[in-house]
Amino acid sequence: MSTRQKVLCIDDEKVNLKIFSDILKDDVDVIMAKSGEQGIRKAIELKPDLILLDITMPGMDGFETIIQLKNNPQSSAIPVIFVTGELDINKEERGFELGACDYIQKPFHAVSLKARVVLHLELARQRHLLEHMVNFDPLTSIANRRRYDEVLNVEYLNARKEQSVLSVAMIDIDFFKPYNDHYGHDAGDKALRSVAQVLSEQLQRSGDFVARYGGEEFVVILAKTDQNGAQAVLEACCKAVEGLGIEHLKSENSSVLTVSIGGSCCIPQQFSDVTAALKIADQYLYKAKRNGKNQVVWQEAEDLSLNLKVTNSA
Repeated sequence: MSTRQKVLCIDDEKVNLKIFSDILKDDVDVIMAKSGEQGIRKAIELKPDLILLDITMPGMDGFETIIQLKNNPQSSAIPVIFVTGELDINKEERGFELGACDYIQKPFHAVSLKARVVLHLELARQRHLLEHMVNFDPLTSIANRRRYDEVLNVEYLNARKEQSVLSVAMIDIDFFKPYNDHYGHDAGDKALRSVAQVLSEQLQRSGDFVARYGGEEFVVILAKTDQNGAQAVLEACCKAVEGLGIEHLKSENSSVLTVSIGGSCCIPQQFSDVTAALKIADQYLYKAKRNGKNQVVWQEAEDLSLNLKVTNSA
C-alpha cells in the first residue's frame, strides 16, 4: 500500500495543473481538478493530505470552494494553500479568515512551491499522528474511550435529529483476570489485541464503531440499527471471539477465551442523557455474565421501562 502523501491541485488552467504536477510528482501523488465543484468531490472521495487552490476561477471561485470544503466534516481538516496572481491584502486576509493555511503568489518558483508544500505536508503528518495518539488505544490500535465519547455524542444527536434508533453494547472478556494470572500479562495483552481485531472485522458497515472502554471492556455503537440488526452483528462478534480458539484453562465455562455482551436500543427522544443507553447495556452485560457468559443479552421489549428509570436516576 502506498505511503506517499496526496496533494489535490484545483485550478481551471490546464497549464497550471501541469506545472504543479511536474514540480511535485516525484515526491507526492498529484490529484488534479479543473473546477471548485470537481475539487470538492475529489477531496471528499480521495482525502488528500493538502490542497492547492486557485482563487480566481469561473463559476465557483476559490473562496466559495474553501467555504464548502471547511463546512463538510469529510474535508474540513484538510489544509488549503491559496494560489493567486493578485496582490490584494484584503483578499489575502479573507482567505486566512476562511481557513487557508498559506498563500503562494503567481508566478511562483519551483523551489519555493515545493518547500511550502513539504512544510505543510509535514505539519499534516504530525497532526494526524497527534490525532491518532489522542483518539486511539496504543495497545489494541482501535479507538479509545475519549474517541468513543465523541462518537456517541455525534451519533446521539444524529439519531435525535433523524428520529432513528441508536444501538449500543458493552463487551467484556470472560474470566480475564484468571487468564492474566495464569498466562501472564504479555499473553493478556496479545489476547486483547486479538479480540479488538476480530471485533473490528465484524463491524465493517457504515455506522458501526468499536472502542476499548478500559481494561478488558469494549463498547460498540451501531447507528441506525434496530434490535434485530444489532443482535445479529453482536452474535457474530461473540462467535468470532470464541472462534479465535485462544486457550483458557482457567475459564469456568469454556476451554477458550470468550466474551459476554449486553446491549440496548436507544430512541433519543426517550433519553435526557446520552449515557443512559450505555448504563442499560451495562446492566444487560451483567445479566449475560449471570446467565453463563459467552452470550449476547439484549434489552427486552418488556424491559423498556428501564429507560425512564435509568434516565431519572442519572
